[in-house]
Amino acid sequence: MKRNFLTYIVAATSLFSASSCHDKLDLVPLNDVTSEVVYQSVEGYKQSLGKVYGSMAMSGGRGTSGDGDIAGIDAGASDFLRLYFNLQEVASDNAICAWIQDPGVSEINSLTWSSNNVMVLGMYARSMYQITVANDFIRESSDDNLANRGIVGADAEAVRGFRSEARFLRAYQYWVMMDLFGNPPFVTEENTIGKTPPEQISRVDLFNYVESELLAVQEELVAPRQNEYGRADQAAAWMLLSKLYLNAEVYTGTGRYQDALSYASRVINSAYTLKENYAHLFLADNNIGQDEVILSINYDAIRTQNFGGTTFLVNSSSGSGMNMAALGIPSGGWGGNRSRRTLPAKFADPSGQTDRRAMFFGEDPNITDPAVFVQGLAVTKFKNVDRNGVAAPSNDGTQVSTDFPLMRLADAYLIYAEAVLRGGGGNMGEAINYVNTVRRRAYGNNTGDVSSINLDFILDERAREFYWEGYRRTDLIRFGRYTSAAYVWPFKGGTAAGTSVPDFRTIYPLPASDVIANPNLMQNPGY
Repeated sequence: MKRNFLTYIVAATSLFSASSCHDKLDLVPLNDVTSEVVYQSVEGYKQSLGKVYGSMAMSGGRGTSGDGDIAGIDAGASDFLRLYFNLQEVASDNAICAWIQDPGVSEINSLTWSSNNVMVLGMYARSMYQITVANDFIRESSDDNLANRGIVGADAEAVRGFRSEARFLRAYQYWVMMDLFGNPPFVTEENTIGKTPPEQISRVDLFNYVESELLAVQEELVAPRQNEYGRADQAAAWMLLSKLYLNAEVYTGTGRYQDALSYASRVINSAYTLKENYAHLFLADNNIGQDEVILSINYDAIRTQNFGGTTFLVNSSSGSGMNMAALGIPSGGWGGNRSRRTLPAKFADPSGQTDRRAMFFGEDPNITDPAVFVQGLAVTKFKNVDRNGVAAPSNDGTQVSTDFPLMRLADAYLIYAEAVLRGGGGNMGEAINYVNTVRRRAYGNNTGDVSSINLDFILDERAREFYWEGYRRTDLIRFGRYTSAAYVWPFKGGTAAGTSVPDFRTIYPLPASDVIANPNLMQNPGY
């Protein structure tokens, strides 16, 4: 089997099926499995922890409305990664989608969404659902519950470690909600499901909560690279703290760049190392080595099938004229997402050297009609083949086994450099060295080395290193480039040349349906 922990994800996701966060969204079990059955042993708790991880990789169905774990949202489109990609990458200068007849796509392409956008609703519901699953595990793994069930000694300590992982995963999802929605509803294990609608939390208060949770669990998690592949360790908590602090000025109005640098340094000095070949990070055997990826979403085309995840990434970014067999999807190619011209332009090197991170297909980067997939350059970064070019098994020729890197070491290097430039202390020489370390892998030698850096360079370098990995919208907002006329891209604001959009679009609206249903919620400004 490809990966050990996947066994528990598959087992656990067969135990429960529910939908989002409170009574309006029908969070009820759909079978007769109860906590008295599941939580009787360490093995049962581990299987249930697999549910918390698995809710990020699976959606309860493959593509038919009504068979997923989020009520009322097509299972094929309600996967976490698919939704996150749309809101972070398509709603930026990196990607554009040809499926403009599909609900919500055109508005995400042009940054003109409303509070009724189905993709916005899907992302909100998915994160709240995953928070609810984590809350349930945390509630069931309390010390009182462990004692009442006769789980003591080393077994109890093992479950407490699982609880820390669940708290980390909940903190991660609240970071996503804070970044995307600003002021979402807030529930923990202390809330009783379905009794009263959740209260709303301010962005500043949620920042403080996420910070406090990560600080609390960082020492309780296992040491870096000592956990099973795909599970959180201390470096995952440090990485998320670094990302949290890097964006603190956006979230709270107060910069925390010294803290961002400090936690980035902890990641850099941990057991993780850069993978030698950049392209190998995005292939079907990217689980081998486990050297750079700090946290991943694991996929298996045979055991965890849906039409989201990397199945979506590979298929939606390929189509007419491309070699599907070489991408590992001989029956795939959906002709959906490709790059806006601003992305390949980031790789133009005046020295004439080749940056091997640039993985595009096509000749003309320009797009005049977003609905025509063959306009613009396709992105071939993610593939369903191993490093020898052999396709991973797939039951239908479209399903993909490539794991998705949520966090990796290269981010810590570039966060350190940015934090130095923003006054977070550190050493400029060290910052330049870290940047060049990342670039030497990209160029295969030192021909891409730089002798000085500034913030504009860092923003572009982050685009080159992390395109289509879910970073771009957050980065553009932090650099003040997301809404203004100072930086535009094709079809931003709905015009072919691109134009500014109102500043309130730096956060998404709370879904109108939830604002109507929950009297405790106040809609974000502008919506």
